[in-house]
Amino acid sequence: MTTSSQGMSASERVHAAIQGQPVDRVPLVFWHHFKPEGSGQRLAEMTLDFFIGKFRLDIVKIMPDLPYPAPQQPVTQAVQWRDLPRLSVANTESFQQQLVCIRTIREKLGNDYPLILTLFSPLTMLMRFVGKPTAEQMLRSDPDSCEVGMKTIAANLRDLMKAAIDTGVSGIFFSCMGATNVNLTREEYKQYGRPYDLQALEGAQDGWLNVVHVHADPNQAGDELYFDIFTDYPVSVMSWSDKLTGPSLSEAFTMTDKGLMAGLAERGPLTQGPEDALADEMRAAIAQTNGRRLILANGCSVPDDTPEIWLHAARRLVDTIVINR
Repeated sequence: MTTSSQGMSASERVHAAIQGQPVDRVPLVFWHHFKPEGSGQRLAEMTLDFFIGKFRLDIVKIMPDLPYPAPQQPVTQAVQWRDLPRLSVANTESFQQQLVCIRTIREKLGNDYPLILTLFSPLTMLMRFVGKPTAEQMLRSDPDSCEVGMKTIAANLRDLMKAAIDTGVSGIFFSCMGATNVNLTREEYKQYGRPYDLQALEGAQDGWLNVVHVHADPNQAGDELYFDIFTDYPVSVMSWSDKLTGPSLSEAFTMTDKGLMAGLAERGPLTQGPEDALADEMRAAIAQTNGRRLILANGCSVPDDTPEIWLHAARRLVDTIVINR
């Protein structure tokens, strides 16, 4: 192997990749969670240290570690979703701290570096607040109340996305749970997930690096994604755990003309080695797409205690893999 380098910037490389144009090397990103303890400034510092200071990754991803406000009272009945508040970005502390984080990072990176903010879909928020089984039961027993709640969450997210892009992110990494055969039927996701996903994403329309992440649960056997439901979402990139569930990268390449963010198992060689296996996994991902429309990435967060030796190895290896066309 020889090193391929034409001196592209991270922004040039990611722009070219998602447009299917030649790149000097395939863009690379990976991530895990941080513990900012409610501070946007702290999250910015930890994010910059990880994505730029340690690993010089092609995309900086702000993690959802300043979470959307939980309901003030525990939700035990679906009718309570009707009472979720319409939030003001200016008066919601966690939203303001996310904007602090964005401003701080953008000031350090300059205007051009790819920077994305991770947010969860309205249906995902219901599942996170009460657990997936309870949320699914509520959707089926009282869909009207659930939809009122998701409409409110979508409106709040739409406002936050617009504010985030106005503040400096390149796009939103929009994580969507529930679109699997283990959770909801295809028809249920189209009714209860998709409309509120699209409502929320209206706020991200000025972003150039919007990503939809179709989430599969590594602890949930038999997950099969409804990947095709998302291929017309207003985003430029699709993310999923291709090592955990279908479609494969080569299959996805024929299903959409969007960029593909995948290729690395979040519980595989990236987190536990050995280096030869990691190199093989990276080469195999690149081969499936001929190095086009690909951003090499883990499907979901790697464990926070992942030995950094393997993350450093991934960053070193991506510079050495030649793209054969």
